[in-house]
Amino acid sequence: MIEAGFDACRWLNLKKLVLSLLKPHQELIGIKYFTSRVNNNPDKQKRQSNYIDALESTDIKIIYGKYQDGSTECKRCGNTWRTAKEKMTDVNIATSIIIDAFKDEYDMAMLISVDSDLTPPIREVHGLFKDKRVFIAFPPKRHNSSMALIAKGSEIIGRKRLVDALFEDEVMSRTGYKLKIPNVWKKDNG
Repeated sequence: MIEAGFDACRWLNLKKLVLSLLKPHQELIGIKYFTSRVNNNPDKQKRQSNYIDALESTDIKIIYGKYQDGSTECKRCGNTWRTAKEKMTDVNIATSIIIDAFKDEYDMAMLISVDSDLTPPIREVHGLFKDKRVFIAFPPKRHNSSMALIAKGSEIIGRKRLVDALFEDEVMSRTGYKLKIPNVWKKDNG
Protein backbone atom coordinates (compact mmCIF):
# COMPACT_ATOMS: atom_id res chain seq x y z
CA MET A 1 0.00 0.00 0.00
CA ILE A 2 1.56 3.19 -1.13
CA GLU A 3 0.52 6.74 -0.56
CA ALA A 4 1.14 9.39 -3.22
CA GLY A 5 3.66 12.10 -2.62
CA PHE A 6 7.20 10.92 -3.41
CA ASP A 7 9.08 14.09 -4.18
CA ALA A 8 12.50 12.51 -4.60
CA CYS A 9 11.88 10.42 -7.74
CA ARG A 10 8.74 11.04 -9.72
CA TRP A 11 9.18 8.37 -12.42
CA LEU A 12 9.38 5.63 -9.82
CA ASN A 13 8.59 2.02 -10.67
CA LEU A 14 6.79 1.18 -7.44
CA LYS A 15 6.72 -2.53 -8.17
CA LYS A 16 10.50 -2.59 -8.60
CA LEU A 17 10.90 -0.58 -5.38
CA VAL A 18 8.62 -2.85 -3.36
CA LEU A 19 10.32 -5.99 -4.69
CA SER A 20 13.67 -4.54 -3.57
CA LEU A 21 12.28 -4.09 -0.04
CA LEU A 22 11.05 -7.67 0.35
CA LYS A 23 13.06 -10.32 2.17
CA PRO A 24 13.96 -13.52 0.25
CA HIS A 25 11.20 -15.55 1.97
CA GLN A 26 8.50 -12.94 1.25
CA GLU A 27 6.17 -13.02 -1.76
CA LEU A 28 4.51 -10.00 -3.35
CA ILE A 29 0.76 -10.52 -3.70
CA GLY A 30 -0.19 -7.06 -4.98
CA ILE A 31 0.42 -3.34 -4.80
CA LYS A 32 -2.16 -0.62 -4.27
CA TYR A 33 -1.34 3.00 -5.04
CA PHE A 34 -3.54 5.63 -3.40
CA THR A 35 -3.85 9.04 -5.03
CA SER A 36 -6.29 11.63 -6.34
CA ARG A 37 -6.58 12.98 -9.87
CA VAL A 38 -5.10 16.46 -10.26
CA ASN A 39 -7.60 18.96 -11.63
CA ASN A 40 -7.44 22.48 -13.11
CA ASN A 41 -3.81 22.14 -14.17
CA PRO A 42 -3.51 20.54 -17.63
CA ASP A 43 0.28 20.08 -17.46
CA LYS A 44 0.15 18.32 -14.09
CA GLN A 45 -2.87 16.28 -15.21
CA LYS A 46 -0.98 15.04 -18.26
CA ARG A 47 2.11 14.12 -16.23
CA GLN A 48 0.00 12.34 -13.63
CA SER A 49 -1.97 10.39 -16.24
CA ASN A 50 1.27 9.37 -17.93
CA TYR A 51 2.70 8.16 -14.61
CA ILE A 52 -0.47 6.30 -13.63
CA ASP A 53 -0.46 4.57 -17.03
CA ALA A 54 3.18 3.56 -16.38
CA LEU A 55 2.24 2.18 -12.94
CA GLU A 56 -0.69 0.26 -14.39
CA SER A 57 1.70 -1.38 -16.89
CA THR A 58 3.15 -3.20 -13.86
CA ASP A 59 -0.29 -4.41 -12.64
CA ILE A 60 -0.54 -1.95 -9.76
CA LYS A 61 -4.08 -1.26 -8.60
CA ILE A 62 -4.86 2.47 -8.43
CA ILE A 63 -7.31 3.64 -5.76
CA TYR A 64 -8.57 7.19 -6.14
CA GLY A 65 -9.62 9.80 -3.64
CA LYS A 66 -10.58 13.27 -4.81
CA TYR A 67 -9.52 16.88 -4.65
CA GLN A 68 -11.73 19.33 -2.80
CA ASP A 69 -11.64 22.91 -4.04
CA GLY A 70 -11.11 25.69 -1.58
CA SER A 71 -9.41 29.04 -1.25
CA THR A 72 -6.65 30.53 0.86
CA GLU A 73 -6.39 34.14 1.93
CA CYS A 74 -3.16 36.01 2.60
CA LYS A 75 -3.42 37.46 6.10
CA ARG A 76 -1.17 40.39 5.18
CA CYS A 77 -2.63 41.61 1.91
CA GLY A 78 -6.08 39.98 1.85
CA ASN A 79 -5.46 38.43 -1.57
CA THR A 80 -7.14 35.03 -2.10
CA TRP A 81 -6.27 32.18 -4.42
CA ARG A 82 -7.72 28.84 -5.34
CA THR A 83 -6.41 25.76 -3.55
CA ALA A 84 -7.23 22.09 -3.73
CA LYS A 85 -6.77 19.53 -0.96
CA GLU A 86 -6.48 15.83 -1.51
CA LYS A 87 -9.29 14.04 0.29
CA MET A 88 -10.09 10.41 1.12
CA THR A 89 -6.59 9.03 0.59
CA ASP A 90 -6.04 8.30 4.30
CA VAL A 91 -9.51 6.79 4.63
CA ASN A 92 -8.98 4.64 1.54
CA ILE A 93 -5.66 3.35 2.89
CA ALA A 94 -7.11 2.67 6.35
CA THR A 95 -10.12 0.90 4.89
CA SER A 96 -7.94 -1.21 2.62
CA ILE A 97 -5.57 -2.25 5.43
CA ILE A 98 -8.48 -3.41 7.59
CA ILE A 99 -10.64 -5.03 4.88
CA ASP A 100 -7.66 -6.86 3.38
CA ALA A 101 -6.81 -8.20 6.85
CA PHE A 102 -10.40 -9.44 7.31
CA LYS A 103 -10.26 -11.07 3.87
CA ASP A 104 -6.92 -12.68 4.81
CA GLU A 105 -5.23 -11.15 1.75
CA TYR A 106 -1.90 -10.58 3.47
CA ASP A 107 0.32 -11.79 6.27
CA MET A 108 2.30 -8.56 6.13
CA ALA A 109 1.15 -5.27 4.63
CA MET A 110 3.95 -2.89 3.73
CA LEU A 111 2.87 0.73 3.94
CA ILE A 112 5.06 3.43 2.40
CA SER A 113 4.02 6.61 4.17
CA VAL A 114 4.82 8.99 7.02
CA ASP A 115 1.21 9.98 7.71
CA SER A 116 0.42 9.51 11.41
CA ASP A 117 -3.32 9.50 10.58
CA LEU A 118 -2.70 5.88 9.61
CA THR A 119 -1.57 4.90 13.12
CA PRO A 120 -5.10 3.98 14.41
CA PRO A 121 -5.90 1.47 11.62
CA ILE A 122 -2.46 -0.11 12.01
CA ARG A 123 -3.08 -0.46 15.76
CA GLU A 124 -6.49 -2.04 15.08
CA VAL A 125 -5.08 -4.57 12.62
CA HIS A 126 -2.45 -5.61 15.15
CA GLY A 127 -5.07 -5.80 17.92
CA LEU A 128 -7.64 -7.78 15.95
CA PHE A 129 -5.31 -10.02 13.95
CA LYS A 130 -2.40 -11.31 16.02
CA ASP A 131 -0.97 -13.11 12.97
CA LYS A 132 -1.01 -9.97 10.76
CA ARG A 133 1.81 -7.48 10.50
CA VAL A 134 1.91 -3.93 9.15
CA PHE A 135 5.43 -2.87 8.25
CA ILE A 136 6.23 0.79 7.51
CA ALA A 137 8.76 1.88 4.88
CA PHE A 138 9.46 5.58 5.26
CA PRO A 139 10.54 7.69 2.25
CA PRO A 140 14.13 9.01 2.35
CA LYS A 141 14.99 11.31 5.25
CA ARG A 142 11.45 10.96 6.65
CA HIS A 143 10.36 9.22 9.82
CA ASN A 144 7.30 9.21 12.07
CA SER A 145 7.85 7.98 15.63
CA SER A 146 4.18 7.26 16.37
CA MET A 147 3.93 5.06 13.28
CA ALA A 148 7.24 3.32 13.97
CA LEU A 149 6.15 2.49 17.53
CA ILE A 150 2.85 0.88 16.48
CA ALA A 151 4.19 -0.89 13.37
CA LYS A 152 5.67 -4.36 13.49
CA GLY A 153 8.87 -3.22 11.85
CA SER A 154 9.99 -0.18 9.90
CA GLU A 155 12.83 1.15 7.81
CA ILE A 156 13.78 4.31 5.96
CA ILE A 157 14.13 3.83 2.21
CA GLY A 158 17.47 5.15 0.97
CA ARG A 159 17.58 7.54 -1.98
CA LYS A 160 19.80 5.11 -3.91
CA ARG A 161 17.10 2.47 -3.67
CA LEU A 162 14.62 4.93 -5.22
CA VAL A 163 17.02 5.87 -8.00
CA ASP A 164 17.64 2.18 -8.70
CA ALA A 165 13.86 1.62 -8.96
CA LEU A 166 13.14 4.24 -11.61
CA PHE A 167 11.34 3.28 -14.79
CA GLU A 168 13.31 3.42 -18.01
CA ASP A 169 12.77 6.72 -19.86
CA GLU A 170 10.19 4.92 -22.03
CA VAL A 171 7.59 2.47 -20.73
CA MET A 172 5.10 0.49 -22.80
CA SER A 173 1.53 0.97 -21.56
CA ARG A 174 -0.88 -1.95 -21.26
CA THR A 175 -2.47 -0.76 -24.51
CA GLY A 176 0.84 -0.71 -26.41
CA TYR A 177 1.42 3.05 -26.26
CA LYS A 178 4.92 4.39 -25.47
CA LEU A 179 4.94 6.43 -22.28
CA LYS A 180 7.87 8.80 -21.80
CA ILE A 181 9.18 10.38 -18.65
CA PRO A 182 8.09 14.03 -18.63
CA ASN A 183 11.04 16.31 -19.43
CA VAL A 184 10.52 18.36 -16.25
CA TRP A 185 11.04 15.19 -14.17
CA LYS A 186 14.30 14.14 -15.81
CA LYS A 187 16.42 16.64 -13.88
CA ASP A 188 14.80 15.68 -10.54
CA ASN A 189 15.88 12.05 -10.80
CA GLY A 190 19.63 12.42 -11.10
